[in-house]
Amino acid sequence: MLVCLAGRAASAQDAGGGDAQGMPGMPHETVQEQGWHWTKDASAFFGFNFQKREFRDFRAWESQNWMMAEGTHGLRGGMFRVVTMLSLEPVTMMKIGSPQVFQTGETFQSAPLIDFQHPHDLFMALGADYTRTYRGVSYVIGADAVGSPTLGPTPFMHRASAYGNPAAPLSHHHLDSTHITPGVVRGGVTVRRWGVDGSWFHGGEPDERRTDLDLGALDSYALRLSWTQGPWVAQASAARLTRPEVITPYDADKLTTSVAYTNPGARVTAWMFAFGQNREIHGNFEAYLFEATIKVATRGAVYARAESVDKDILDAGFHPRGVFHRHRHSQVGAVTVGYLRNFVETKAGAFAAGADITRYSVPRNLKESYGSPTSYHVFLHYSLQPRSAVHH
Repeated sequence: MLVCLAGRAASAQDAGGGDAQGMPGMPHETVQEQGWHWTKDASAFFGFNFQKREFRDFRAWESQNWMMAEGTHGLRGGMFRVVTMLSLEPVTMMKIGSPQVFQTGETFQSAPLIDFQHPHDLFMALGADYTRTYRGVSYVIGADAVGSPTLGPTPFMHRASAYGNPAAPLSHHHLDSTHITPGVVRGGVTVRRWGVDGSWFHGGEPDERRTDLDLGALDSYALRLSWTQGPWVAQASAARLTRPEVITPYDADKLTTSVAYTNPGARVTAWMFAFGQNREIHGNFEAYLFEATIKVATRGAVYARAESVDKDILDAGFHPRGVFHRHRHSQVGAVTVGYLRNFVETKAGAFAAGADITRYSVPRNLKESYGSPTSYHVFLHYSLQPRSAVHH
């Protein structure tokens, strides 16, 4: 909320000329003033998370949240943009993270994090870019102290197809986990419907200290090809990462592809299908994701997600260089169905209540450890501006 208020104050104080420009895939409110134009958005969940599984259940009161502010200003025939995005998850979630059956990625106390989604860092984005169009061709260059390389679809917390769902996909670390990368230099060209963009960035995942900046050498690179036609967006991307995981000091490759459709006027307001593959020294691991938001009432929407994700839970652990073995594969499945309903809409934002349930497909080699797990969420949701999926 402080970021949002700062945006309002700054836009009221500045003078000059320029046009507003939003972040792709991010609904937002824009303050139309001369000079600096400020865009702001915020989202916060607060609720109860219950993960039922064999031997041990997990319970947590928690909040997933983020706030962003973006400023644009005309500069030499183009558009200069600055953006910052913050999250309070380092203090609103357990230090280990949010309980989530079969979720993996990053570490806690130098051990692999399993059955938990880690908190996002305090600084989720901090950067700037410059865009200029010449004879129908748009060019962009940018740099971020914290940002997203040119890899994968829009991160899950900003996708219209995932709106209302407080949980990260199990495929997050196959598709869009690089959205918080400490150190990114990027550039791209767009011609009509087609775009190509590339980036040079620091390949290591952020460490367990969630409030610092983990800057390092720009040692990795990514390339993405995209296509946009009206409500349709498709992309294919690939990256070479230098030692992304602390516990596995080897390089890795990532491949992703996705197609998404967003139409606020339709009953199915948004959907996306995505594929991701992690190519690691211990084997190739693939993930498939489908998610959708479906309008079912004036102020209500159903959100759904189905995934099939290849995990190496049985062999997670520290692997020093020179110690090599193939990891065992566990193909897990998950289907989530939830409902979100706005009950108050004000100038300060929209307030909604929601709940969901997730059932899992458990492979044979994990059956003894997990049994037949089920996940539940019951929550309140705040959005700075109601999204079209649930807005009357």
